[in-house]
Amino acid sequence: MIVALAVASAAVVLVNGFYSSYLVQRQVLIDATLEANRAYAAKLADTTQNFIEEAQEQLAYAAGIIARHADDEARLLQEAERLRLQSHSFNSVAIVDTAAIVRATSPEALQIKGRQLQSAAAREALEQRRPLVSQPYTAITGNMLVVISHPVFAPDDRYLGYVGGTIYLRERNVLNRLLGEHHYQDGSYLYVVDQDRTLLYHPEEDRIGERVAGNPVIEAAIAGDAGRMEVVNSRNVPMLAGYAPVPAAGWGIVAQRPVDVTLTPLDELMWRVAVKTAPVAVITLIAIWWFARAISRPLGQLADGARQMDAPGTADRIQRVRSWYVEARQIKRAMLIGIGLLQARIGRLDRDARTDPLTGLVNRRGLGEVLELWRAEARPFAAIAIDIDHFKRINDSWGHEIGDTVLRRLGQILRQTARETDLVCRTGGEEFLLLLPDRSPAAALAVAERLRKAVATERIEPIGHVTISAGIAALPDDGADAGTVLRLADDMLYEAKRTGRDRVVVAGS
Repeated sequence: MIVALAVASAAVVLVNGFYSSYLVQRQVLIDATLEANRAYAAKLADTTQNFIEEAQEQLAYAAGIIARHADDEARLLQEAERLRLQSHSFNSVAIVDTAAIVRATSPEALQIKGRQLQSAAAREALEQRRPLVSQPYTAITGNMLVVISHPVFAPDDRYLGYVGGTIYLRERNVLNRLLGEHHYQDGSYLYVVDQDRTLLYHPEEDRIGERVAGNPVIEAAIAGDAGRMEVVNSRNVPMLAGYAPVPAAGWGIVAQRPVDVTLTPLDELMWRVAVKTAPVAVITLIAIWWFARAISRPLGQLADGARQMDAPGTADRIQRVRSWYVEARQIKRAMLIGIGLLQARIGRLDRDARTDPLTGLVNRRGLGEVLELWRAEARPFAAIAIDIDHFKRINDSWGHEIGDTVLRRLGQILRQTARETDLVCRTGGEEFLLLLPDRSPAAALAVAERLRKAVATERIEPIGHVTISAGIAALPDDGADAGTVLRLADDMLYEAKRTGRDRVVVAGS
């Protein structure tokens, strides 16, 4: 019983520690993936929003030219060709009069010039007489498309019709260019839905035009919300999804990744930990078994002494048996060694969970723990929120591997600039955070400017030089709590980017 109890107790401790470590790492992976997908969906939604706004501006400019040459068929055709070919934003362009008759089209191979359009999109554009993004529909040419339109008014304000650019959803289109390049082979993918829950873009082209109902992520996105959510998709696959709206069109963009794909690296990691821990665990269990046997031996000696109470020297033999306390201390020491080894491994895993694997800087989890400690100490600090200017352009032009090189180099420069007491974090994507305890906003500005200049002069092959923008806020100068100060620092960062980039903006300046 003693041997079984000792071995079972050690096994329970080992298994419980291993399982607890697995649960902690699992939640960290899930939270990190959810946040990454949320940020990704938000960035792509901004990109799509910008495209729609730019397309409306192109159409508005074309509408002005069309209004001045409404009776010149050749000039209308020329303008339709220019609008389609200049930016490649549209698969086709049509100029339509107030009777829904197509006056000019590009490409002319569509052969719809002179025909009257009967689609709901055409009727809506003629009735509303304002810039519109239509619901998807199948045109008389057989293409499933979305129309972005702009009204045409004569100089005397007479309504002349509209000019519309089409996006063919089942052919190569601008959504493919904006979103398709972000499809990964690890199970992550993006899709776009409209207000009717119809898929406008999906990596599986045969699903474009499919209506998806009952998905809470889609409902939240088309309602205008942005966020993240664990969800089971229409094919009963558990997903980690981030979502964001495109206000200009009423669309929603969803970035998601299967849960099992997300957790695969963790399973492999835990298997490696188990393999490396197994020899130590086996040695520990053998030691426990041996010491348990050693405990039973003095008991046998005591039993022999009890049977020989009347024999000479029994008192001395019982006195000598008391040495088993030394063996008990050795068992305790062996147990502590075994448990200490396991706790050390768990501690290393926990430290890994607080560290960004790419840059080696503190991640959001580690940031939260430090902020909680500083809050308990009522410690003031200055926060510098940092973002690499035009980082998406770097990724798009040079690839993600070069983008990772830029992130690592910025992390090195941050560590070189910071004091030992400062906290350097990577909070996501190209965003970094430098916390300066017991420093004023003015001191933080000096640090930020030094950092900005150091980055601007650093040459990173093969792209050359990059710049950063930064925002500064301080506790308690600019807020009563850390959350408020960090949000304000982010606001100042966005102000720096909005007003030209490669600069530092301080709260209250």
